[in-house]
Amino acid sequence: MKTETHDVLPLRADHFQAEVLENSRPVLIDFWAPWCGPCRMLKPMLQEAASALGDAVDVRTVNVDEEPGLAQAFHVQGIPYFVVMQGNRALTGWSGVAPAAEIVRRVQTALAAPENSPAPAP
Repeated sequence: MKTETHDVLPLRADHFQAEVLENSRPVLIDFWAPWCGPCRMLKPMLQEAASALGDAVDVRTVNVDEEPGLAQAFHVQGIPYFVVMQGNRALTGWSGVAPAAEIVRRVQTALAAPENSPAPAP
């Protein structure tokens, strides 16, 4: 994995349009809460995954207590919960704690799926 550090930034509902829907890169969103032990345990693994993904994917976190509307929009029923977005499409989602390598693998698998590839030029 790469050693360069990439920011894992909080995502607010009022920035969702610009940071996710209008983003030219895919976005990995981590839904979490400060009272969630597994979520806190996941923080260093998420940072490691962000560094491994580099500039190819933006990584954002949503505090479900501060942004309940976003959690509802994604039908989050348990945390931690992850969603990989590309434009206005959710490519995949999963819940639970996973090591950084598994997070990276899931993101890369979602992005490489044939149905998520751009259409060939005519």
